[in-house]
Amino acid sequence: MTKKNVLILIAEDDAVARETLAEAFSDKGYKVLEAADGEEARELAKTKKPDLLLTDWKMPKCDGMQLVEELSKDLPIILMTAYGNVEYAVLAMEKGAFNFIEKPIDLVKLFALVDKALQHSLLQKENEQLKDRLERTALSGIIGATPAIKEVFAKIKQVAASDTTVCILGESGTGKELVANAVQSLSGRSQATFVKLNCAAIPENLLESELFGHERGAFTGAEKQRIGKFEQADHGTLLLDEIAEMKPELQAKLLRVLQDGEFTRLGGTKTIKADVRIICATNADIEKRIASGLFRSDLYYRISVFTINLPPLRERKDDIELLAKYFLDQLSSNLGKEFLGFSKEALQAMRNYSWPGNVRQLKNAVEYATITTGEKEEVKLAALPKEIGQGAGISVKEEEAAAAPLSLKEMEKQAIEAALRRSGGKKDVAAKELGIGLKTIYRKIEEYDIK
Repeated sequence: MTKKNVLILIAEDDAVARETLAEAFSDKGYKVLEAADGEEARELAKTKKPDLLLTDWKMPKCDGMQLVEELSKDLPIILMTAYGNVEYAVLAMEKGAFNFIEKPIDLVKLFALVDKALQHSLLQKENEQLKDRLERTALSGIIGATPAIKEVFAKIKQVAASDTTVCILGESGTGKELVANAVQSLSGRSQATFVKLNCAAIPENLLESELFGHERGAFTGAEKQRIGKFEQADHGTLLLDEIAEMKPELQAKLLRVLQDGEFTRLGGTKTIKADVRIICATNADIEKRIASGLFRSDLYYRISVFTINLPPLRERKDDIELLAKYFLDQLSSNLGKEFLGFSKEALQAMRNYSWPGNVRQLKNAVEYATITTGEKEEVKLAALPKEIGQGAGISVKEEEAAAAPLSLKEMEKQAIEAALRRSGGKKDVAAKELGIGLKTIYRKIEEYDIK
């Protein structure tokens, strides 16, 4: 920030003193605005957006303390006080003034204070801009503008900076992992290891080893020592996805680790300490699981220090069009194929549909629709999976259905093949992406003879 680009507002009711200061700052190369009283200073601050305010304490209409209380959030303020008013000036600093200087003014000292205040203000602005960029990046995958999703954004920002344990609740496909990623990205541990474990994807007899590790010979097949997820995440963050699927016996061990911050590997005797921030997620109704004895209430109280509830897509219908267009733009970029948005009927059907698979299902439906939608064509209702139109009570016109170059079965086959390619052939991952069960995908693979 060069001096010729810096605008300093001087508020002083003594004309001689004000003009003397203005001339001194002008000689130093600063741009200067003058105000003869507090009210004029207030208006100039709002309209001209100065970089710093130098104000007298006692002025008509509005004194220096009032200006500090009203303006210090937006610009640095240096207060000029008469000799002997240091106590008042300190109070002004507590209310937001950057600093104060006693009269008669020592210009050398004043210039040094101004330079320090401007540097501090510049650093604050850069930090705020960096924080804004980080927030935009961290939240970029969570799309929506409804009050429900804005509340999620607010909660992420509230909890991210702390080390508080977070519990993310929501139906399958609502974006729990995206929220976990955002919390991690905005946290003080963003540069540390982020370890993820899906408790439902690990066999029960191996989950304890996955969490805490094991020593060689701890059990049949344990041919060498293994480091668990807690050790891997030391000084970082551990996401325990689908934690409600964990068996009660292991829940008790997990609770002790969360309380004490230490554990032993299976088959070991050495106590290991780990500094880990825990994020949990589940699509289960934990209160029902507690009532049925499947989940420990004490563990739930420990992990639900701060809870983020993700609304299902059917409760934020105004976000459906925004999400669908976002996914279509992504696919357009990935496929190198331009699409002309959605037809009115397609948008209406998507808005009216209940979306049991939530955002994940919507994303898959849009991808499915692009299979039969040509270059520079509009996505029609006929291109969407048939259950969307039927479930929303909207019929596809016969001529639109007849115009489709592929049958619905062929489209379904291609959608499954595409999901398997993306997952590297992992059928459980592909099934989760498509929003169908593992048995269903095996049946479809056999039905369509997918290799």
